[in-house]
Amino acid sequence: MSDKKLTNILYVEDDLDIQAVAQIALEIVGGLSLKTCSSGAEALAAANGGFVPDLLLLDVMMPNMDGPTTLAELRKLPGTAATPVIFMTAKVQSAELDFYASLGAIGVIAKPFDPMELSSQVNALWQKAS
Repeated sequence: MSDKKLTNILYVEDDLDIQAVAQIALEIVGGLSLKTCSSGAEALAAANGGFVPDLLLLDVMMPNMDGPTTLAELRKLPGTAATPVIFMTAKVQSAELDFYASLGAIGVIAKPFDPMELSSQVNALWQKAS
């Protein structure tokens, strides 16, 4: 990664209430730009449609295509092949964290998250990986 400023995030979350809270936290509080998707399939469509994010923010537990599977599919696309990823999940046991790291995640944000701290957490992980 470089000194590039974090601006655009592809955020994938199937729970629409959580998605709305995170969107407010990241856009209004954090000043970031989000493309929100409710499934892995929507994320793939967004990436195939030309959206090139700076960061992938992925829920882990989603129906049909979970976060790790979504990441594997996004890695096959030129625009997201090397995009940094942060997982958001309630599954934060040591072995699970090791698994996310093995997938190349630059970090994990535990759910439930503090909406007032979310953009700071995302930016801190972004800076740490730079």
